[in-house]
Amino acid sequence: MKSKITLFSFVLSFIFSFAQQPSSDVTGGEFVFNPEKAECLTDAQREVIYQNIQSRISELSQNNRLAYSAENRGVHPLFVWPLQKSTNSTYNEIYGISGYIDHNAAYPDQLTDYNCGTRSYDTDNGYNHQGIDYFTWPFGWKMMDNDEVEIIAAAPGQIVAKSDGNFDRSCDFDTTTPWNAVYIQHSDGSIALYGHMKNGSTTTKNIGDMVIEGEYLGVVGSSGVSTGPHLHFEVFTDATFTQLVDPYAGTCNSFNADSWWQNQRPYNNPGINAVLTHTAAPVFPACPTTETSNESDQFDLNDTVTYFIYLRDQVAGTTVNLKVIRPDNTYLYNWDFDLNDNYYASYWGGWTSVANIAGEWKWEATYNGQTVTHSYYVGALSVEEEGLESTSIYPNPFNDIVNINSTSKVKSAKVVDILGKTIKTFEENSPEGIKELNLSELSDGMYFVTLEGEQNQKKTIKLIKK
Repeated sequence: MKSKITLFSFVLSFIFSFAQQPSSDVTGGEFVFNPEKAECLTDAQREVIYQNIQSRISELSQNNRLAYSAENRGVHPLFVWPLQKSTNSTYNEIYGISGYIDHNAAYPDQLTDYNCGTRSYDTDNGYNHQGIDYFTWPFGWKMMDNDEVEIIAAAPGQIVAKSDGNFDRSCDFDTTTPWNAVYIQHSDGSIALYGHMKNGSTTTKNIGDMVIEGEYLGVVGSSGVSTGPHLHFEVFTDATFTQLVDPYAGTCNSFNADSWWQNQRPYNNPGINAVLTHTAAPVFPACPTTETSNESDQFDLNDTVTYFIYLRDQVAGTTVNLKVIRPDNTYLYNWDFDLNDNYYASYWGGWTSVANIAGEWKWEATYNGQTVTHSYYVGALSVEEEGLESTSIYPNPFNDIVNINSTSKVKSAKVVDILGKTIKTFEENSPEGIKELNLSELSDGMYFVTLEGEQNQKKTIKLIKK
């Protein structure tokens, strides 16, 4: 599936709410995933996958290792969400939905999703979209590079087939290269396909092994017929692959009467995926080049801070409230930004301010009842603040473990790299607070750790690992 950015600029009219908004031409717009509406699997690829699964199931059955039993067939599973953020992801949310299953057998451009809408696609050659496409947002290639979005088992079951080792930065609708995928059979005989995984990321478990609900299966990638990182999630009632399942309950679901979700999410689910500060506007290159996000949480005095928000399921006629908050918790800016179109994913920004006060600043957005606050820091690194004046870290440089020497209790610690990306966070786990940090998994290089005391005082210290 392909990703495309529709860019435009316009001058935002001034709206006042407590404090004037920053003066800027706003840039951004819609993020369109798979604008060409290309099918995720060719007929030939499907046939190979089906035959492989059926062959593996036959082998498991012959060896008395097949978990599914027709005699003891259970009820259909209830799924959990098949994606989760990895521990190193700092975004508020990490997905958008570009396409549901098409229930209208006619084509082309004759679409009916489970909710009687047209949030799906078909093709001129008769393909009707058979799965659900979850694309990663924002910065899908960057998130893929950093293993930030994990695919998990939506229900317990048995691995009946898997594939890996295939190229995972596809930008080709016509490729014959297979995708990387894991296939799970549930206790009722239904089979779930998890496709487009990152090369080398699939579970180390083998065919025949069992998985539990929520277990790691792989990382979202762009293998097979794909031109952007996403998960294609497709379910059938059994290994004949003749009856498709749409997990979503809805008036126009023609496949099954009830929901297969434990908690079905709304058809449109407006929300904030990220609220970020940048040294400059992000850059979205052509597939498959990784985005230049220009993210930063650390600025020197008099630096220019650039603000962006990244939304999911934007609704026309709604408003986002935006705030830039000084270290003393007063508003530098507080304004409303109107949204005029319906977009499955969007980004807006280009607002700027000059970092003229040292300390912790906040960039905050409120949308659809949800508030997301992003902290960033202004001032020279290693500035000591009241309450943590004598706090030190040793050894520095370090190998694996660093110790914290402080007369004040340290309740949390955040480690960021030289680009301002959060690498690891720690929270107090004893009455004495945090006394040491295990940073053994970090690569050699320079980092900054921000310690926070009981009275919310902070101190940032430069660390060197070698």
